[in-house]
Amino acid sequence: MSEIAIHIENLSYSYKGQLGNTLSDINLKIEAGSTIGLFGPNGAGKTTLMHLMTGVLKNNNGTITLFGSKVGAKHKETKNLFGFVPQDFSFYQELSPVENLQFFGAFYGLSKQKIAQRTEELLTVFGLTEVSKKPVAKFSGGMKRKVNLAIGIIHQPKIIFLDEPTVGVDVQSRCAIIDYIKKLNKQGATLVYTSHQLNEAEEICEKIALINEGEIIAFEDISTLLAKHNEKNLENLFLKLSKETVSYV
Repeated sequence: MSEIAIHIENLSYSYKGQLGNTLSDINLKIEAGSTIGLFGPNGAGKTTLMHLMTGVLKNNNGTITLFGSKVGAKHKETKNLFGFVPQDFSFYQELSPVENLQFFGAFYGLSKQKIAQRTEELLTVFGLTEVSKKPVAKFSGGMKRKVNLAIGIIHQPKIIFLDEPTVGVDVQSRCAIIDYIKKLNKQGATLVYTSHQLNEAEEICEKIALINEGEIIAFEDISTLLAKHNEKNLENLFLKLSKETVSYV
């Protein structure tokens, strides 16, 4: 039996002052080393669920554990288990890639030697060595996405949460990011990914969880889900589901 990386039980969440729930009775088990996509229409609760799994938001009801450690109650135990690559840039624009990686490496408790090693490795992988000491504010969107990803994985987390990791990037940057994400998975990292790029989902994910109006309406292998609905790709599947439920964007 495979080890469970993420276990969500009876999770519900509502924002302050909200009528009803953004998420209702979410139950999910994600195996270690798997690649999972979270998909649904805008406002379905995808980003909220990711923020709950990473402790950015505190859940109202239910529990979330990462490799057996409860999110929130044991933040020190869980913070180094995962890396979070948010859609919004999570670095200091006035600092260089090296300075950002040094700062976040120290945040995760890495030694100076380890920070230096990982910084050199990641800058090389993402082709940022020549601009390693320039302010990130001057970078293109694709270069900033690479820095964002590097920061999220500098501590070599066992789980990586990716929220729109390639939005707004050029083709070359997208390929570099996707190739490295796939490499991390081959090395054992569990990936939880959300995007509007459905071709990326088919390229990266083994399973997808479909979220609609705060509930998981399907959680299956992509091939199984496509066969069940007699569709050839996720784009066609979502178009079909949109007619049956709500509009997917």
